[in-house]
Amino acid sequence: MKAHLLIDSKCALGEGATWCAATGRFYWTDIEGERLWRYDPRDASRVCFDMPERLACFALCADADVLLLGLASRLAFFDLRTGAIDTITEVEADLPTRINDGKCDRQGRFVFGTKHDVAKAEKIGGFYRLNLDLSLERLPLGECAISNSIAFSPHGSRMYFCDSPARQIRVCDYDSFENQRVFVELTDASGEPDGSAVDRDGGLWNAQWGGRRVVRYDVDGRETERIDVPTAQPSCVAFGGAQLGTLYITSARIGLDAHALQDDLQAGAVFIATPAARGIAEPVFGGQ
Repeated sequence: MKAHLLIDSKCALGEGATWCAATGRFYWTDIEGERLWRYDPRDASRVCFDMPERLACFALCADADVLLLGLASRLAFFDLRTGAIDTITEVEADLPTRINDGKCDRQGRFVFGTKHDVAKAEKIGGFYRLNLDLSLERLPLGECAISNSIAFSPHGSRMYFCDSPARQIRVCDYDSFENQRVFVELTDASGEPDGSAVDRDGGLWNAQWGGRRVVRYDVDGRETERIDVPTAQPSCVAFGGAQLGTLYITSARIGLDAHALQDDLQAGAVFIATPAARGIAEPVFGGQ
């Protein structure tokens, strides 16, 4: 299966693919461009929201006009109508890190990770959960250089996560964080695990940075499907559209030199594919 171009957005670092079932719109972020994007497939309209700093990830809220932002240095609420940003808490203020991947669990809590904010990242970041009372806790998942692939099984009993440079996706029992183990180890010559989404059958779809592909793994970690993406750095995936049957795929231009970009004209774009699988509506953040 092949993905095809939807929006030639030329994002420096497109990420955070998210479908809002309440409004029928697709959101994503250009982290390095410090912008939030919104696309409406009904009329192909696009809107950009400028951010005060890099926006790494975000979550939907019960109010469809409010998002929970994972900015580089802090968590905050963002009102799409007024542009107001209300800070909740800073994250790892004493470390040279920034927030990276994040997603709500099935209970409506926001789980996210951080990354060492340098070219050759070291394992100094971690994984966190913003609870419904807005308290922040560090999860016992070890340190990481670049957190990614945060996703939850359909019933919420499993959590998937990774430290991208290790080229492994891990899984644990989410209620206790025990039974931590390798779920998938990438064996292709290229590619690191990046953003993930889970379908209604429990399959994990993972965008593989540098590998020009999105791969589906069944609940036992066996590859069952592969989508070729016509750009080097696919970064994140989300199911959306009618019956959650469209797979949206973000990508990035960052790290590609002028020569590479001549051969990768669609780098930083958003792509779509239509696999046989159907997704699950993303939980909204339950705190206020």
